Amino acid sequence: MHSWIQHIDGSSPRDIAASIARQITSGELAPGDRLPTVRDVASEIGVSPATVSHAWQALARAGLIVSRGRAGSFVRSTDAAWLPPRTQGLAGHPGDARLDLSRGTPDPLLLPGLGRALARVSAGAQSAQTSSYHDLPLIPELERVLRSAWPYQAEAITVVDGALDAVSRALESVVRFGDRVVVESPGFPPFFDLIDALGAERVPVILDDDGMLPASLAAALGTHPSAVILQPRAQNPTGASMPRARAEELARVIRAHPNGSQVTVIEDDHSGQISTSGDVSLGEWLPDQVLHVRSFSKSHGPDLRIAALGGPTRIVDRIVARRMLGPGWTSRMTQRILYDLLTDGQSIDEVAEARRQYYTRQRTLAAGLGVWGVASPVRSDGINTWLPVADERSALVQLAAVGIRVAAGSAFMAADVPGAPAFVRVTAGVVRDDTTDVAAALAAAALPHPPGSHSLGSRWS
Repeated sequence: MHSWIQHIDGSSPRDIAASIARQITSGELAPGDRLPTVRDVASEIGVSPATVSHAWQALARAGLIVSRGRAGSFVRSTDAAWLPPRTQGLAGHPGDARLDLSRGTPDPLLLPGLGRALARVSAGAQSAQTSSYHDLPLIPELERVLRSAWPYQAEAITVVDGALDAVSRALESVVRFGDRVVVESPGFPPFFDLIDALGAERVPVILDDDGMLPASLAAALGTHPSAVILQPRAQNPTGASMPRARAEELARVIRAHPNGSQVTVIEDDHSGQISTSGDVSLGEWLPDQVLHVRSFSKSHGPDLRIAALGGPTRIVDRIVARRMLGPGWTSRMTQRILYDLLTDGQSIDEVAEARRQYYTRQRTLAAGLGVWGVASPVRSDGINTWLPVADERSALVQLAAVGIRVAAGSAFMAADVPGAPAFVRVTAGVVRDDTTDVAAALAAAALPHPPGSHSLGSRWS
């Protein structure tokens, strides 16, 4: 008998899958390890081959093992080496779930239609084209619209290729090898990868319902960081949004700290247009120290790849100059498409409807979870919900067994804390219907023991 088989607890598909998942987590089963055949495992633990087969299917849906036909089943190795380390675990595996709630992307059916904008921009394409590599990187009409909605009076504004590009370029401008960067924990995994790639050190700060905790930030400033990254609204993964009073308090903490004047605050407002919370920025009180990023991926489409970046001229100009030695500028045709979307009445109405739908879906799912005694620690804004679970791996496997994929919460933690509560991130914004059944399945996976009277329903069994 294989030694790890001796550690399988229980005889149901769920128990078998959860036991193997724990052994993958512990390293007893390593990436690339070949698993015994279904019949061999069934014989050794005294269950039917069908039972083991169902366990294998659950593990495959959870992305933990992969079948290679006649060669057998193997513990999954990294199969997307082009992705940054922490992003690999969030990428998912196409076709392995009937309902993918892991991706943190908007519902494509709630994005505004591009047809009208494309037609209008195409009609004026000849006059819109530039013949110079040295024209202004931001078209004036888009700058006017951006400034009219900016949460404070920024000295300079430009556009780049998405929020992560903006944060990356901001970090490269103010962080050097060996520096420390304050981050939210839980926070956005690609930020952690960016900091690691720069050779900098992450300093985690904890959150509550209103975002970053002032006392935790004050303690982190004692490490002499060069930058702070925060998400003012619809924080990913928790969904927390920062009220103006909290933003003012954080600004006061930075201003009062002996090291505060040396810190650049980078704000990623990635979901502003679909957030139900008010516009907010520490730049209202610290305009010389804040780089505010406003993305339109969640509201207008990830493939637009455009975000606005505003802040002190000395930093924004440095970013613009560096981009001139690379991509040069964000396509002015794309800028005109965004300008059209931001000013067209029908597009504005479509984004407003998306905001309403996301709000309704969040509340409906929260109510469904509440029926089973499961509550998120944060009243979620935007599209994501941070769901507490008894055991992360077990929750992932149980949900995969019924065709639902969620994101592992551990990827969002800036530092490993032994014994810390476990979570998964659920993209509630794409749950269009069957919310009652989805909530029941999430609750069954989240609780230490599935509710006795609970039925997953035919669609999720």
